[in-house]
Formats: sequence, C-alpha cells, structure tokens
Amino acid sequence: MGHGGKPCPWSQVSQDWVDVDENVNELVEDAGVETIRGTSPTTTPLTIIHSTGVFTHNVLWCHCPGSNNQQHLQLLKEKLFPASTSRPRTAFTFDVLDHFLIDALECKTSAMSFFQKLRRLTSNAFPDSIPDRYRELMRASRQWRDLMNRKRFGFGHDTGVTPGPGDLALFCVACPQPGINMPLCWRDRYASWLVMQRYVVDGNFTAQHMKMRQPHLDVGLSDGLGYMVTEANYQAHLLSAVESKERSSCSNHRAVNAANTNRSNLRATGVAATACARHGCFVPHAVVDFQKGERHMNVDYSICGAINYHSHDIDTSLIIYDIGCQWCIHFAERVENCQGLFLPENREVLTAVGKFHLSAHKLPCFARFSLNFVEGAGQVDGEILETLWAPFNKISPTARSMSQHHRQEILDDHMRDSNWKKLVGIVKSLQKKYKRAVQGVTDTKLPFDELTQSLDPEQISTWEQDEKVAMEERGEYLDIYQLKIDKAPTMAEIRLKLTELENAETGTPGSVSWIIQGINLEDAQDGLRLNIRCLPSDATATQKTGLEEKRHKLAARIIKFHETADRITEGIELDTGTVHVDDPRFCRAEGEEQGWEPEVTDEHSSELADEEIAAEDMGIWMPSSLLHDQATQLGLSALQAEELELRKGQANDCLEKIRFSLGHKAIIYRQHFRSADSVWTGTRSKQEAQRCRLKIEKLVRSYQRARAAMERLGVDEDTLARTYQEILPEQLSVDKEVTEENRFGQGSDKLAWFWRVNGARESQQDAWMNEFYRVSWLKAKARWRRWEEELSLTRHEMGWAIGWFNYQQEEWNRRWTEAIKPGHQAYAYKQMLLWKMFREDAEDKFKDNMLL
Repeated sequence: MGHGGKPCPWSQVSQDWVDVDENVNELVEDAGVETIRGTSPTTTPLTIIHSTGVFTHNVLWCHCPGSNNQQHLQLLKEKLFPASTSRPRTAFTFDVLDHFLIDALECKTSAMSFFQKLRRLTSNAFPDSIPDRYRELMRASRQWRDLMNRKRFGFGHDTGVTPGPGDLALFCVACPQPGINMPLCWRDRYASWLVMQRYVVDGNFTAQHMKMRQPHLDVGLSDGLGYMVTEANYQAHLLSAVESKERSSCSNHRAVNAANTNRSNLRATGVAATACARHGCFVPHAVVDFQKGERHMNVDYSICGAINYHSHDIDTSLIIYDIGCQWCIHFAERVENCQGLFLPENREVLTAVGKFHLSAHKLPCFARFSLNFVEGAGQVDGEILETLWAPFNKISPTARSMSQHHRQEILDDHMRDSNWKKLVGIVKSLQKKYKRAVQGVTDTKLPFDELTQSLDPEQISTWEQDEKVAMEERGEYLDIYQLKIDKAPTMAEIRLKLTELENAETGTPGSVSWIIQGINLEDAQDGLRLNIRCLPSDATATQKTGLEEKRHKLAARIIKFHETADRITEGIELDTGTVHVDDPRFCRAEGEEQGWEPEVTDEHSSELADEEIAAEDMGIWMPSSLLHDQATQLGLSALQAEELELRKGQANDCLEKIRFSLGHKAIIYRQHFRSADSVWTGTRSKQEAQRCRLKIEKLVRSYQRARAAMERLGVDEDTLARTYQEILPEQLSVDKEVTEENRFGQGSDKLAWFWRVNGARESQQDAWMNEFYRVSWLKAKARWRRWEEELSLTRHEMGWAIGWFNYQQEEWNRRWTEAIKPGHQAYAYKQMLLWKMFREDAEDKFKDNMLL
C-alpha cells in the first residue's frame, strides 16, 4: 500500500520466523497491524467494491518512516473510501461512490438494487457467493455525500466556518438576491414589483416516513444544512403553535379538511416545500414534514423560512398556494402569536392561487386570488411544484422506511440535484422565456389598443381609476374584475330587444330603395332556406302547403324586383344575377350540432318538377353581380358605389347585432341555463339559447353576403383585412369571460376581432353590454400588463443570473488565492474556471437582451 502496487520496503518479512498457533487472519483481526515478533506486518484481506464488481485482495500496509500508519488514511490516499476508520476490511473506490450517487439521482436507484447489480457484474451465475456489503454501502455513501457537499460549497477551504441552516444547498441563480446577484444600488434602480419574492407552496403526501423503532440510534450528518429544516427547532415550533380546527369555506378543500387526519404508523404523512415560482428551484431550509395532514402550522414554518432567505430590504413577497384563500385569513395573527415564526419588518405578503387550482375554487376567489391581477406576477402559473414532485414520488417508497436523518439527507440530495439541473439549463430557459414574452406582448397589446380605441374615453378613464385603487388596496376592491350580474337584462327583455333588431323593409322608389329591397330579398331567401332545413322529414300537408305559399310569394317579389332593375339600369341586358350558397358551418337547423348539408327528397323533387328554379335558389341581380371594371364600362359605377356604402352599413349592423346577441346568449347560459333548478326551467332556457344561436348564425350569413358583395364591388384589401374580417365558428362560442370567469388558461386570451372594431361605443349604451365591455377591457389590460412584466422580468433575470455566476467565481477566486495546500489550490482554481465558463456563456447568449 502506498508504493504503486509494489511491497513496502520496510514491510519485508524477516528470515527469523517463529511458529504460531493462532490463525493469521484471526491475529490480524484481533491486533490490527500487530506483527510477528514486531518485525513486519501481515497482509490483510480487504474487500474492494468498484464500479465493475466486488473483489477481495490481500493488502500489505505501508510502514515507511514518516508515513501515517492509520490504515483508513492510507486507503484514502489510494482513492479508496474505507467502510470504517478503526479496522477497515471493506473499501469503496471513489468512482463507485460517484456512480452510485449519480444512479440514485438520475435513475432513482436504491442502494440494494445498486449493490445487487455489482454482485451480478462480479458473478452473474452465483451472485450469492459475493460478499454482501449492502450495509457498508449505505453508511459509506452517506459519508461520501456529506463530504462532497461540504467540499463543493467551500467548507473544505473555509475550515474556520461552520455550515449554517441551508448553507449546503443551491438556490435559484435568476431570482433577485440582495448582496449576491444584484448591484449595491438596487433599491434606487429597480421598482418594488421587479424584485418581489415569488414563491409557490405545495404539499406532497407521497413522501411519507414510518416511525423508527430505535430513534435514539439515528445519527445525522447535515441536519438543517440543506433544504429540510432543522428538526429540533421545528419540533419546538410545533409544540408552541396552536392549530385552529377550521373547515374550509371554499369548495371543500381536501388539504384543509384533512388537516386533522392521523396515521398511527407514520412519523410524517408527507412534506411541504416552498420553491421559486418562476424557475422551480427549492428554497433552502424551507421543507417541512407533515404530522396530521396539511396544517397551517406546518406550512407557516416553511413560508417564513423561505421569506427570510436572502431577502434583505425586499418589501414584498408573493405566496402562491393552492388553498391560499383560506391560509391567508389568519396568517398575520399566527405569526404574531408564535415564537417560532418570524417575518422581516414591514414585509407585505400577497397571496394568490395557482391557475389550475383556482378553477376549482368558488367564483369570488377568482378576482381576489388570480395571478392575472397581481402586479409584478408576470406570466407564472403557480403550479411548477407539481412538476417537481414527480421524480420525488419515485424515491418515496425507498425513503419511507429509512432512518429519519438518512431520509432527510436523501431528500436534500434530490432537491439539490433538481436545483442544479435548473442552474445548468437557466440560459436556455431564459432565452425561451424571452421569445415567449416578446410574442405575448405582441399578441395582447394590439387587441387591447383596438378595444380601447373602440370604447368611450370617459368610461375608460373611470375604469383606469378603479383599477389603480384595486391594485393598491386589493381585497374586495379586486371584485371590479367580476361581472355585476344584476345589470343583466331578464329573459323577456332579451327577447324584446332581439325582436326590435329585426330589419324593417322599405318600399320607397329610387335606386337606394331598390338596392335595399334586394338586400331584404337575400335575407328573405335565407329565411326560407332556414325554414326548409327546419322542416321535419315527416312534415304534414299543412306544413308543406305553407312552405309552397312562401315560395310563390318570394318568387313574385323577386320577379317584380327584376322589373324595377330594368328601369333603374335603363334597359341594359342583365345576366341571371347572384346565387348565394350558404356556408354549411353556419347552417345548423334547430337542435342540430353539425353542419347542414342540403338534401332534397324525392317527394320534394316531384313537387318542384314544374319549376325550373325554386324561389330560395333564384339569382338576384344587383350592381355587385358585375365585376367593378364591367360596371364602369356599362356606366353603372354610381349604382355600385351606392351598393358598397349600403353593404358596409349591412355589415356594420350585422356585427353590432352579433355582439349584442352573443352577450345575451352568454347571460342565458350563466343566469338561466346553468343555474336551472328544474327540468322545465332547463328545457325552456335551452330553447332560448337555441333561438339565440339561430339568430346569430342568420346574422353571420348576412354578414358573409355583405362581405362577398364588397369584394366584388372592389373594396380595398386593407378594409377587408382590418375592419371586415372573416368570422370563424370558434369565435361565436359563448363568451367564457361571462360563463367561466375562473377558468384555467386565460393568460393569453383575447376577444374576437369583431368586439374591437368601431361600433362598440354604441353597444355601451346598453347597461349589460357596457358591463361586459368593462370587464373585458380590464382583463385585456391585465393580460397585456402581465406580459409586459414578464418581458421586463426575463431581461432582468438574465442580468441577475450573470451576477450570480460572477459572485461564485469571485468566491472561489478568493479561496484559490488564500489556499496554501496544492490540493486546495487546484480544486478552487477548477471551480473558479467552472463558474467563469457559466458566466461567459450567459453573457454571450444574453448580450443583446439582458438588463442589469
């Protein structure tokens, strides 16, 4: 040992042998390095575990003058980690310990599985013949893990400093941390919302722990130095804290209602953790065990620990918790009355609920706890901890029966590794966030500006003042983001207004009246086609007769219209006119859900045999039946100009009525259909909603005819692209701002284009529509502001990440210059170069986008 595999020259066996009765191995076992006649030591059988298998060798220890005769130190110099320090008989190579830790972190391999793998690598046919060193692996791996952590966090160099709470833990490189990654003058440079702490809290009931049979034998190596809190202080807090047995007042939350459940065989029923909401890094010294469900006293300790971590002079902390609406009610009182809880002076704590969980809360919680309405929240969903629990659930069965301190070290190690992965990927992550934020600002700003321009400036000024007060006061003032349903009209009023919106026919002579008559005839044809679609397959003779009478009357009106056209055009020979084909996407008969496909039965075919063309399919000649150039050649450009203006008016009327009808359809769903308390009420409400749908589809078809006519009349493409766009079926859904205010995934929502065009001011004259526009405008502004914040935050986080890397580089540079031993100097220099590479890579990738 210690001579490159050659025997130690001072350990050669003397020629003067004596007989001994004892077995050599027993002699070594009893006397350690005892020698025969004191002249030379015997060889020691040593089991060595390497990444390629388990091997047994006879080791001859070194006894050169000046060498250390402690066997475990000789093994360490040869990169062999001894299983004990007194009389080592088992040693692990540094490589196999590194491989085990990586396997445990990346593959969630247990110690038993890892050692069984080594036994099979040694002898796949007879693995049981290989010495069992499972217990030694457990002990040695714990010691190795602790030594590596202390070395990597600088305590191998700073030997005069003892690690404190959370000192053996990594945290987020991009979150603002005064004194670490921000400039000294940060208070003068940054707005308060920019440096706000953003934390998400959640519990995991899979990470259970069984009671120990002999807890007094447990030995801790890093209690409270990582992510789990110090056990003694935590238990003292639990003894002094008082938990109120309250039932949830919101949606029967399982976490609160199960807070008093207990399992006698478990020491811990789960864990609660706090992580940064933007990047998903666990906060050091802020992970606690549950004893009886998810109680406030447990979560309070985790949150207070997180708020106090690297937060000097920060004014505001945002806590995102799935039951935050209940947790925040008495939080300040609990902190004041418990000695184990502490918050920095004048710290404001804002509470929100993750976007996914918020959809399960009662509606009043939406406005008051939505991240969409928290200044400085940016674009976070508050659910990132749910993704971090997935890998932990794989190790929970293994850690469940470990000793308390061993489990703590395992959880700390996996959280540390999770944060390390976040650190390694932070550059790519921030680049992706930046691109997404730029796109988000683009997608939300233009619709918001268009909506603002279309509304009454005086109303907007009032809404802006309400928004300012809500952001400052919060609480019930945030209810401005909810619809005031008492302004909604009754069902009878809705039917009356829809009836009043029907087009009135005009019969005055002249070209304008003639064009209006043509538009009315197109609408009459559309109505007749709708009647045909709604005609049942087993229609009665009376129904068929009524339909035929409508056809004859409409045909007579069309013939008369064409006679007038001859007079208006002064006898110019005209073609058959324009035949309109309805869009199947907007041709559902009452009760149908799919598109309508025209179908003519044999019976109808026989009835129409004597007619060449049915009235609903007859072409109607209008100026738009000609191309613009043809009309100019025939001297009909004036007629086309008149029709173009009338078609614009037709399109504007249709858009206004579509907006109005959609708003009232949403009210029917929310106020009547969804809350129906009987079958009769529900059926009646459904019928009203179907009538609204038919009315909307009829208006869309009329708008399509007007838009098609404008295209033939030569309207410029910019007008069609901006003011008179195509209407899609998905844009006609019931507005979820009314029916599902607390839904998940509305951070990038925007109103359909027809809500933002000119004409919205007229809609505001209706009380309900004005309320709809008020909430829509406030939410549109909130969405745009959150994306603006996301962009600003991402650019600053780029600078903070570089600052964090630079801080680490300077710390290791200091250790390098202060180190005396060559090994310390080499390791410190290596670490300094590592953080320098991180910094330079970030500077190169962020150079055009970051803000310092």
